[in-house]
Amino acid sequence: MFRDRWYKEGLHFACTECGNCCTGAPGYVWVAQEEIQRIAEHLGREDGWLPKDFLRRVGFRYSLTEKPNGDCVFLKADGDGKRRCGIYSVRPLQCRTWPFWTSNLKTPADWAAAAETCPGMNNGRKYEYVQIETIRTQKTW
Repeated sequence: MFRDRWYKEGLHFACTECGNCCTGAPGYVWVAQEEIQRIAEHLGREDGWLPKDFLRRVGFRYSLTEKPNGDCVFLKADGDGKRRCGIYSVRPLQCRTWPFWTSNLKTPADWAAAAETCPGMNNGRKYEYVQIETIRTQKTW
C-alpha cells in the first residue's frame, strides 16, 4: 500500500482553524482511557470522567459525542469567524494527527480529496517524510 510513498518529498499543512475537520457527517473520534482522564481534568472534573453529553460508548471503545449538526461537542465558534477546539491542549490523538492519517496518505487522490474540505492542506509549513511517518504511525501521546 505504501511502497512508493508518494509523499516522500514532504507535504505542507497549517491549521487555519476553520473547524472543517471537527464537523460533517457522523463519525467517531476515538478516545483512550488516558485521554478521557486528561480531558476531564482539563474541564475541572474531579471524578476524572466525562458525562454522557461528551462521551459515548461504542462496543468496547469510547468516542466523543457530536452536536445535532454534526460538530464535535468541543468545537466552539469565536466572534472572529474561527472555529476552535475547546480542549485543544488535550485533544485526542486522532485529532492531533490530522491530516496525516493513513486514509489520507494512501494515494495523491486521497490527499486531494481530503484537501477539498481542509484549506490548511497543501499550505503553510512543510512536513518532511520522517515527520509525516512519525505522526501517521503514532499510537499514543
